[in-house]
Amino acid sequence: MIQQIDFFLIAPPLVLALAAGLVLLLDAFLPLRPRTRTGLGLVTLAGILLSLGFVVAQAFANGSPRSTFCVPPGLAAGQVLCSFVVDGFTLVFAGMVLAAAVVIVLMSMTELAGGAIPVGEWYFLLLCTLVGAVTLPASRDLIMLVVALELVSLPVFALTALKRYDGRSSEAAVKLFVVSVVSTAIMLFGVSLLYGIAGSVYLSRLGEVFSPQGTAGADLPAVVTVGVVLVAAGFAFKIAAVPFHSWAADVYQGAPIPVAALLSVISKAAGFAGLILVLVSALYGQAGTWAPIVAILSALTMTVGNLLAMRQRSAVRLLAWSSVAQSGYILAPLAVAATTPGAVGTSTAYLVIYAAMNLGAFAVVMLVSRTTTRNDLDDYRGLALRRPAAGVTLAFCLVCLAGLPPGLAGLFAKVFVFREIVAGGSGWLAVVMAVNTVIGLYYYAVWTARLFTPAGRAEPSLYRPPVTAWLAVGLALAAAVLFSIAPQLVLDMTSLSASG
Repeated sequence: MIQQIDFFLIAPPLVLALAAGLVLLLDAFLPLRPRTRTGLGLVTLAGILLSLGFVVAQAFANGSPRSTFCVPPGLAAGQVLCSFVVDGFTLVFAGMVLAAAVVIVLMSMTELAGGAIPVGEWYFLLLCTLVGAVTLPASRDLIMLVVALELVSLPVFALTALKRYDGRSSEAAVKLFVVSVVSTAIMLFGVSLLYGIAGSVYLSRLGEVFSPQGTAGADLPAVVTVGVVLVAAGFAFKIAAVPFHSWAADVYQGAPIPVAALLSVISKAAGFAGLILVLVSALYGQAGTWAPIVAILSALTMTVGNLLAMRQRSAVRLLAWSSVAQSGYILAPLAVAATTPGAVGTSTAYLVIYAAMNLGAFAVVMLVSRTTTRNDLDDYRGLALRRPAAGVTLAFCLVCLAGLPPGLAGLFAKVFVFREIVAGGSGWLAVVMAVNTVIGLYYYAVWTARLFTPAGRAEPSLYRPPVTAWLAVGLALAAAVLFSIAPQLVLDMTSLSASG
């Protein structure tokens, strides 16, 4: 039997893979000139936009969720077993990843303008990461899921270390490598247990076996529990959830700022996509095991992240611990996903809004970092007075992350989460989140206040940034404003993902 492949469905990751190969070839044969650096960036940007165009085309195509790489009917015993599925969940995550990638490429063009980082390798590795990030939400078997997740993680090690002769970058790359290897080993051990029990790698089949009506859960409850816990722990590393969070601040600070933005948005989105697929699609029947674990992880993550963020004086480290705290908020609805149908859509909506705000903050931080050595919060004093566009953008993104008006997107995102966890019967988690929201107001407000406070010492001046830097800031700000004007739009877009 010949397996039929739907190339329209796999077009987004396929275009990115072809663009990565093209970038590598052009870098090998073109002379090393400033125009070459710009040209490679434009080729990368074109590949991402073309891939995003295919995602949009799939969203407007009529029909139910479509799939490819399926087991032939004669071998599937009447079941539909597919490895690649395009549905609402896939499209929302792929669209978010590619939209964020546009901003990160623009940031990269600014970062690479100095010529200290090899351009061809940078864009090749970035595109490889995007191939994994776009493939992962469409993955519907354990093998493709793990391979896609590692394709997201492995190129980031090299991206972090590409800043040659920088000790902090090398240290960050080593820490990220060690943490990722450990997390992968833990997750693979859990995956092997689940496969050994179920005898299948397909998520739909796992969902049937581990359902309350299945036999594996009744015969081997201890082994199932161990497998569930190990898989959840492996993904907790990827999203920097407590107690697997200690690597975040050092890696964010040591990596180039576009890589830190990639870790905080694209890598985190991939981790959450994999976690949602495994818990909701494959292990839905074992919610009694993983729901309390996710609730505890959520409470610990938001609390530890906020408390550590309050102590930071470095802008990048503050955003790192803020990102950890935000992971706790995104995790919270998943704790009630088994009893609340809209929980997955709420987590996805919060992730989309968080991605826009965080990218805007990192884009401005990159501008300031070009003229400061330490990039402390004090370096931002009077930024709104010196450069109103950059200062107002950063202030708006911080206000959105805090959940305060006029950042209505952040406010409604938190309201959506509160609504879901209360409806799911986890009132204690809602109380913990409310307390943490108040704690988070402190460091966001302190940083925002500095933006409008005249500097009491020599003011660091921003260098004259290229157009790409302002495009990155403008795109992130436009997304933040759009979501603030119509926050319900995000929830409507992600409502289909509840069935993912």
